[in-house]
Formats: sequence, C-alpha cells, structure tokens
Amino acid sequence: MSDVSRKSEISNPPAAGSSRRHFLKSAAASLAGAGLISAVRAGFPGGAHAAAGGPEVTKAILGYIALTDTAPLIVAKEKGFFAKYGMPDVEVVKQASWGTTRDNLELGSAGGGIDGAHILTPMPYLMTAGKITKTPGGVPMAILSRLNTQGQGIMLANAHKDLKIGLDTSALKERFAAMKAGGKDPKVAMTFPGGTHDCWIRYWLAAGGVDPDKDCQTIVVPPPQMVANAKVGNMEAYCVGEPWPLQTVNQNVGYCAITTGELWKNHPEKSFALRAEFVDKYPKATAALLAAVLEAAQWCDKDGNKDEMCAILAKREWFKVPVDDILDRSKGKFDLGVRSFENKDLMQKYWRDFASYPYQSHELWFLTEDIRWGYLPATTDTKALVAKVNREDLWREAAKAIGVAAADIPTSASRGVETFFDGVKFDPANPSAYLDALKIKKLVG
Repeated sequence: MSDVSRKSEISNPPAAGSSRRHFLKSAAASLAGAGLISAVRAGFPGGAHAAAGGPEVTKAILGYIALTDTAPLIVAKEKGFFAKYGMPDVEVVKQASWGTTRDNLELGSAGGGIDGAHILTPMPYLMTAGKITKTPGGVPMAILSRLNTQGQGIMLANAHKDLKIGLDTSALKERFAAMKAGGKDPKVAMTFPGGTHDCWIRYWLAAGGVDPDKDCQTIVVPPPQMVANAKVGNMEAYCVGEPWPLQTVNQNVGYCAITTGELWKNHPEKSFALRAEFVDKYPKATAALLAAVLEAAQWCDKDGNKDEMCAILAKREWFKVPVDDILDRSKGKFDLGVRSFENKDLMQKYWRDFASYPYQSHELWFLTEDIRWGYLPATTDTKALVAKVNREDLWREAAKAIGVAAADIPTSASRGVETFFDGVKFDPANPSAYLDALKIKKLVG
C-alpha cells in the first residue's frame, strides 16, 4: 500500500492525561532514584549502570536512513556511547525508505520491526494521529530530541541551469507550463508525503508562485535513490538530505538551487523518536538512549571530529559512499554546481545553537504546513498533538543528567517568531494567522 493511499481521517487527539503524568513521575524516579543521573555524570561504563539500577533492557533496535543527519545515532553506536549508558546491545539498522521506517515502527521490535528511529520530524505526529498507519487509531510515538538542523538541498536538473534558479522559483512556473504544453508532466520529488523535504520543496515553489499540486506533479523517491532517478531524468527538481545533494553535484547529475539553511536559517530537520510503548515500558532505557544520543550529538558538532565523523558515515556498513560526498558540506563548504561559498553557519548542526533540543514551536510549524497541504484536516488540535508526542521534558532531564550547562539548555519550549527567506513570519502563538496569509495552499476538513 502506498504512502499516499494510506491516508485516513484524524480525530482531535486528547490532551496529555493521567498516563503521561504517571510516566513523568516514573521517569523522574528512574533518573534520580535509581542513581542514573549520578552514574551518567560519573561517566561509568555500562556495567556500573547495571549495578546502579540502570536500564531495564540492554537492547533497542533503532532504524536509520543513509543521510548525514543520522550521524548522532551511528556515532553513538560506533563510539560506544550506547554501551557507556548501559545499552551495549543497541542495534542501528538501515531502512530502505521512510515508508519502510514507518512500517517497522508500526510492527515494533516484538513484531520483527524497530523500537525507534532517525525520522522526519512530522512522521511521529502523522503516525500518532493514524494518518499513515494501518493500525486503527494510530501508533503513539514520542519525539525525544532533534537530531539536526539545516543540511538539506533542493536540486534542479541540469536542463534548467539557464534559469539560474536559487531562492526565487518564479521562472519555473513558465518553464513547467511549457513542458506541459509539450506533453511532458513536470515532476518534483521529495522523500515522504508531509515530511520535512516535502515541506521545504513545497514552500520554496509556492513562495515563487508555483503551485506544487497544479503546476507540477509531486512524487516520492527514497533518499538513497534520488541521484539514480535524477540520472535517468525522472524529475525536474527534488529535495533530499546530504550526502545526496553533494553527490548530485560531484557526479554532475544536476545542480543545487539552495541549501535549506538559506530558506530558513537553523530550521529543524530530523528527530530521534521512539514508540511511546517503549518509553512507557522502559523509562530508564529511554533515558539511557537519550543520554547517549545527546553526547553523540555533542561529539559530532565539534569541528575537530568532522573528518572522523564523515569517515565513519562513509563506511560500507553505513552509507557506502565516497567520503568526499559527505565532508565539505559537513564543514560548511558549499559547491552548489552554479555557485560556491563557505558558511559554517549554514552547515548541518547537531548540538550548537540548541540544534538538539526539540522545540515545540517547530513541531507546531510542521503540523501547520501539513494542514496547509491537506495531510491533516484544518480542524486538527495541533497543540494537543504536540503535547502528546513532543517529550522535550525528557530532553531536559537527560541534558542535566550528562552535565549540560544551564546556558546550553533552552529556557522556553518556543524559539519564538520565525522568519523565512521571503519575509513571511510564523508566530507559534498564532499559527492560524500564518496559514491565512499564505496564498497557495490546499486545505481539507
């Protein structure tokens, strides 16, 4: 069954109730009462955690897709951070597509699937709401941390180099119309309906007056298959995470119109999420996994570790790509095929500038965009859905447990008003005003 055909109506999810309060209490007890905070701060190896009342289990199965923003999960495995926090048997398992990730999360490890994943931030919400699952009522998920900000690319076929498209996409409207008149339906690709890449390419097109539902056809292509599909001319444009944009340029398959930090500086991207059932059943293991991922994110964001990080990701067992397809953009060097520049502030971030913290205001923007494009009905209680899925409270506990300074922990769950490249602003206190002001949209329900 396709991602699109698995859409179903969503009912307004309930606000967090007694089960959530019970979990908060048990999680706090697990972190403090069981001695996990002191053990984490002392940097004890896994065996010491077990002696201190550590994780209930030593294993979890986590999915990932070959994208540079999964680095904290892979590094946590390769550098022993999972083992350090009492989870030596964690498996980090490659997934073929975001649809496969969704399916395996729905199964859970007990059913031959996975417990958690590197995931497109909107997906845990769509799963919880039952929009993309087979399970009636959905599969409750919990977002524990952001894995990165920025670091995606919007690509165009070399046939459109003459237009010199960057942030302004207005010239594509006429180009796509001419293609249609000539009998060719222009296609633009993203990686999952309602996911982050879908949001970026739709926003980019619509800002220039191009309707992604009328002026072109939007298709789904798994990230590792983007370059191969571009080679055979299956799409005119696409949005995907690194290393595939840089590989596109390195192989001269197409060119990069923008790196997505230019669209929205320090924008949220992937998340680390677990099935809510796992979180409820194993609060200490959840805390240990999160502590390991946060420490790995800190390691990945140190400039001196970038070469080693990229060498790890390039390995056959992880990405199986040349390290040169990963390295430059991980250091803030951008060869877009039509222009080049260095800007470390636009590179993929894992920890700096609060990149790891899952701001609830960012989740609200993703849900608002999914309403904009008809993936969620306009009646969705977005604030209740965020309250159900977003576990920034656990992020704060884990950050404190591993000794993160107070100055590196956000003081608010909202980053405030966000401004996009075209001057449009999103105020999380009034998302309906943002939605009302957008000219191109497709509302349902």
